[in-house]
Amino acid sequence: MRLSDYQRQKIVQSVKNCFGAQARVKLFGSRADDGRRGGDIDLLITTDMQDINDIVRAEISCQVQLQQALGEQKIDILIDYPGRAHSPPIFSIAEQSGIPL
Repeated sequence: MRLSDYQRQKIVQSVKNCFGAQARVKLFGSRADDGRRGGDIDLLITTDMQDINDIVRAEISCQVQLQQALGEQKIDILIDYPGRAHSPPIFSIAEQSGIPL
């Protein structure tokens, strides 16, 4: 995993602040692979939130907190929640290959 302890701590803290204490976060993609270089930070957040408006507000707030804590960089967030009507294949890939933070 190519994240520092500080980065991991700030990601988990921001996710819990925005999505609640029950939220889980996994790192997937190139940053999860020590053998690769560069790349954005790809996160899968799993939450118990169900109201789509609350989820959107939490995502925006989380992005802002992450940018402030980690500096300007590309951060992609997938959000899985109960009642999701459609889960593209990337969700399965992120769940299976992701590293819990």
